[in-house]
Amino acid sequence: MNRRQFSKSALAVCAVTASGYGSAQPAAYPTHTVKIIAPVAPGGGVDLVARTVAERLQKALGQAFIVDNMSGGGGVIASQATLRAAPDGYTLMLGYVATHGTNPAMRNIPYNAVKDFTAIAMVAGTPNVFVVGSGVAANTLKDFVTLAKKSPLSFGTSGQGSLTHLLVEQFKLAADFQATHAPYRGITPAITDVLGGQTQFMMPGLAAALQHIKGGKLRPLAVTGSKRHPALPDVPTFEELGYRGFTAVQWYGIVGPAKMPPPIVERLNAEINKAISTPELRERLSSEALEPMPMTSAEFAAFIAAEVDRWTKLVRERNIEINT
Repeated sequence: MNRRQFSKSALAVCAVTASGYGSAQPAAYPTHTVKIIAPVAPGGGVDLVARTVAERLQKALGQAFIVDNMSGGGGVIASQATLRAAPDGYTLMLGYVATHGTNPAMRNIPYNAVKDFTAIAMVAGTPNVFVVGSGVAANTLKDFVTLAKKSPLSFGTSGQGSLTHLLVEQFKLAADFQATHAPYRGITPAITDVLGGQTQFMMPGLAAALQHIKGGKLRPLAVTGSKRHPALPDVPTFEELGYRGFTAVQWYGIVGPAKMPPPIVERLNAEINKAISTPELRERLSSEALEPMPMTSAEFAAFIAAEVDRWTKLVRERNIEINT
């Protein structure tokens, strides 16, 4: 091979190598509208967080991020739509404790909460609060238990298998009383019926209930977690009142279909963690009783796996039935 032929061959190899290298690079993201599926009806903590994240990502990444409310099935419908979408970063979901914690523990669902999704970023969490309607004659949790053992009461939840359901079932066992379950398609209609007196009590996330508590329409008797919440300094924790094991929080994070490109996951994770670390957004979340919970993608994946294990163990130990 002469020098001229060698040079041409070398150039050809370089061109192929450069072409191959270029095709291996991740495409610019995003280049068009991104959809964030919220597995609930409009309103409530899940919807609030989804819209907050969408707003921040839109500002940071320069493309439209829209929220698509897809309620029903306790989050199963939205979860299936998400895992079936192309793993290209243009369909995301606001996953939370029901879709990736209690549902897998209590129900035969058509997905694996760990393997069928990409854990992108944790956003925030809020404790659950035990509340009664203004017409219920109970000013303390002790008063309520006494009343519940004498009178038939009903409670609303955001759906079968939700944390709002599981925690009440746990409390019913701990306090030894019975009550009728009224599942709803989302937390907002469930709260509406407690306010209207159709049901008497519930355990929503504090973020969803706070405005009604401040307005005097819901009476808080206890909160989950290891310490009292700053938004409700006079409301004791369950542990203070002698009920152990009520440490759960309503958490919210962004997930996508399995096998999303790592560069896209890393960018979304970085932007979300950056957003929730700003004083402005921390203050906004705090006003809604939400606390930022920054994590890496790997940490969030491990958190989800731990949640599934936690609730599965509790359901088995307590023999909690979903259709109660």
